[in-house]
Amino acid sequence: MEKEIFEKAFVENLNKNFEVHKKYFDFKFYTYPELGSSIFEINKCLILEFYRASITLTNNVLERVLKLALIYNEAGIGPKPVENWSEIFSAPNEKYGSKQLGNTIELCKKENLITEEEKKVLFDTIRELMRNGFSHSDPSKILKDFPDETPVYQANLSNPTAIKEIKVNYKTIPIFQAMQMDEFAKQNAFEYFKFVFELMKRIDDRLKLKYNIR
Repeated sequence: MEKEIFEKAFVENLNKNFEVHKKYFDFKFYTYPELGSSIFEINKCLILEFYRASITLTNNVLERVLKLALIYNEAGIGPKPVENWSEIFSAPNEKYGSKQLGNTIELCKKENLITEEEKKVLFDTIRELMRNGFSHSDPSKILKDFPDETPVYQANLSNPTAIKEIKVNYKTIPIFQAMQMDEFAKQNAFEYFKFVFELMKRIDDRLKLKYNIR
């Protein structure tokens, strides 16, 4: 494929989508500035309409931010002597760094880092649909509400008027799974990112309030 084809598509998407997404480049998280580059990358994926990539990286950011929230909740936020960093972060990193998503959701709720409503969305919707459906490549999570049988119609050139109806299960056929996953990603990637972005801001505010950071 020629470079010019890519260039044309990139420029068209940039011009079409930048105004909608530009405000998400303007952020400042006190608690986890290390996630800034990932937020930039997700936003660039959305501008260029790389929806699956956006969802997969948003999953990564969500899992990491919940772990970081627990780590900083225990270690504290605010200035710390550099010579003490290893000592301060070693125990909470070991304690939370390898936790599964379900566990970090529960622990964040226990520590009042997220609300009951946020926990419910994270556990019942995000964990099942977005994380398992995309990061774990499990289309059944996304397609579970589709009908088991969908009619398609077959004809042939020798007898084009003889149209035959065939029932197929889109949920089990890889090519149809991919088509439905692509459409789901297109419809939901931006809303998912916005949910995680706003959640990050709320958790950041809660930790700043706890540690009296102005």
